[in-house]
Amino acid sequence: MVQSFSNFDFISGEIMLFDKPLDWTSFDVVNNVRYLLCKKLGIKKLKVGHAGTLDPKATGLVVLCTGKATKKIESIQAIDKEYIATIKLGATTPSFDLETAEDKTYPVSHVTIDRINEALKAFIGETDQVPPVFSAIKIKGKRAFSYARKGEELEMKSRKVNISSIVVEQFELPYLIIRVNCGKGTYIRSLARDIGNSLKSGAYLTALRRTRIGEYNVDEAFDIEKFGAFLK
Repeated sequence: MVQSFSNFDFISGEIMLFDKPLDWTSFDVVNNVRYLLCKKLGIKKLKVGHAGTLDPKATGLVVLCTGKATKKIESIQAIDKEYIATIKLGATTPSFDLETAEDKTYPVSHVTIDRINEALKAFIGETDQVPPVFSAIKIKGKRAFSYARKGEELEMKSRKVNISSIVVEQFELPYLIIRVNCGKGTYIRSLARDIGNSLKSGAYLTALRRTRIGEYNVDEAFDIEKFGAFLK
């Protein structure tokens, strides 16, 4: 993506695309970009927000809004998203991803591509989904992950989610790679867990990449680690 700093008016408001690195939080991206922009512009404060959280163990598209464009955050969050998910079958973790170690293992010899394709049909359309305990959902004023990391028991209530398509990109036991198009509030980690249960096995995410949010594509995004060089 070839652009010039002069093409942007960050104070009035801009929508910017970033490719979040592994182990960064979405807030890390916001804070890093805000710091670099304030330094470049010679100002002390700048309104910057993101339109949709990505887990630390996920990579890919994060949409940032600055200035008056932050008013568009809610509408951007509401549009459909696309993810590429790598799932390990035959095991589970408490966080449904690599944040925690495997706690149980299950047989996978019975899992075939036909069984997978049949199982995936049940997740298309509007369904009830239970979010992960290791999530940023607020319960009694605290994030759910703050209870989970202390080993406290927590009952997560199911929520309506909408998945428009799931396509198998690659399958070779014990790994399954799928492309998912879904609506707001869908947890791909929970989908991985539910796919494992549906196959009478276990499953968790080993990699997740968000490739699209509505019309915004990760191929058009800034590399956050190189953004400072772009501003010079």
